[in-house]
Amino acid sequence: MKSTASAPTSIVSVAASPTHSFSKQPLPGVQLLAGLGVQGDAHAGHSVQHRSRVAADPTQPNLRQVHLIHGELLDELNAAGFDIQPGDLGENVLTRGLDLLALPVGTRLHVGAEAVIEVTGLRNPCSQIEAFRPGLLAAVLGRDEAGNVIRKAGIMGVVAVGGEIRLGDSVQVELPPLPHRALERV
Repeated sequence: MKSTASAPTSIVSVAASPTHSFSKQPLPGVQLLAGLGVQGDAHAGHSVQHRSRVAADPTQPNLRQVHLIHGELLDELNAAGFDIQPGDLGENVLTRGLDLLALPVGTRLHVGAEAVIEVTGLRNPCSQIEAFRPGLLAAVLGRDEAGNVIRKAGIMGVVAVGGEIRLGDSVQVELPPLPHRALERV
């Protein structure tokens, strides 16, 4: 069962980088490859591609093929004095109108005409974000009333169905069957 967000949900930026640089280059569109990730992106692959994860165990499945951030986070960070542009935080997909952090594990995001991204978990921001802009790590982390860490730096997913996604494409949300599992870091 597909459901759409209450506000219009769209892609406001797509980006990729062939190197393991922190930021990614915004592009008019990117090709998603089923089971791999973003064509031409350094993080695409069946097994982990993030350098720290490769060092720990290069045979782990790649649950971080696509990095998505909600555009509202950039608004919040820029209002706090950070100069953050699309692609700066290393995201492949920047959305607007969708609370990505509230989605459960297994949510399928139908993007554009064909592509489907299955949500795997939360991005765990690392020290590279602090090196990019001092104070940014603290700005994308918080604590709830119980003292639990809240990670606001986006979510990760795998490509379930490939296809091209472009700036302005719509996003439809397909929730997984109940019971839902909250996102955890991957």
